[in-house]
Amino acid sequence: MCEIKYTPKDFKSDQELRWCPGCGDYGIISSVQKAMAELGYPRENWAVISGIGCSSRFPYYMNTYGFHTIHGRAAAIASGVKCANPDLKVIQISGDGDAMAIGGNHFIHAIRRNIDMTILLFNNEIYGLTKGQYSPTTKYGKVTKTSPYGTIEQPFHPAELALGAQGKFFARSIDTNVKLTARLVQEADKHKGTSLVEVLQNCVIYNDGAHSIITDKEHKDDRQIVLEHGKPMIFGKEKNKGLMLNSQGRLIVVTIGEHGITEKDILIHDSCSDDPHMHWLLANMTAPELPVALGVIRNVKESCYNEKMEEQITEVKNTSNIKCMDDLLNSGDTWEVE
Repeated sequence: MCEIKYTPKDFKSDQELRWCPGCGDYGIISSVQKAMAELGYPRENWAVISGIGCSSRFPYYMNTYGFHTIHGRAAAIASGVKCANPDLKVIQISGDGDAMAIGGNHFIHAIRRNIDMTILLFNNEIYGLTKGQYSPTTKYGKVTKTSPYGTIEQPFHPAELALGAQGKFFARSIDTNVKLTARLVQEADKHKGTSLVEVLQNCVIYNDGAHSIITDKEHKDDRQIVLEHGKPMIFGKEKNKGLMLNSQGRLIVVTIGEHGITEKDILIHDSCSDDPHMHWLLANMTAPELPVALGVIRNVKESCYNEKMEEQITEVKNTSNIKCMDDLLNSGDTWEVE
């Protein structure tokens, strides 16, 4: 790691940010630049790869290497970048439509392969750049430009999709919490393998208030829980609410001090458990019945694709009789033509 001390400004390009006033993307890019500065790697060590969408303008605004690719293909390009140059820190920027609609196949296989890169998924539950069509994460019944009578599709849950693809790292933040998002980007960078960070984001034009149930000032403390590994799952304005399992194995909210419940009864978060069942339960909590889980939900060690690829190449080189192009051309059956 470089000894030079960086600031977020070092990672800002000279391009004017062009998102709608009030867009959640402003908070997210501030978080990423803050995280990069605190991690301390030179800007030349970073590559920001995006697809198509409002979020995918990201590379233009970053003073790093970058590539604005085509719709749904950011994961494929990012995978290639990391495998071609394993020393680069690769961040893929995608929206919910870019990643899970046209890019769904690349998305799940990047996670399954466990390539050492970070995917930032901006989830505003709408297609913003193309003016308000419903996306794979749009809530059931939502009225949009392409569902004037309400959607009749069940939405994807990014966490379920990631866990189903054998994902080893999943975290969630919200665009209004710059500090938390920056911390999760740093945690994702430290994880060896594909790290998925879902950022709940607001689109002020086409889906304003998509996440208001957990962001309004009156209720947010009681409807959000920031999980920390090894700590009890406690939340609420008074820090007196917690999570327990009932007799059916479902998560429930309890109040410390009522019915004889103490802090010792509250579940302890284990993000490193190989068994994804609890991670699945936590990631699928919905307000107002349960708090929405933020923070690192799953963080399991596993060898990553690009490291295994490099090991395999080295092994083949060491055991092969072919050491140069002449060896290759003269291998097998050869003939002399007179």
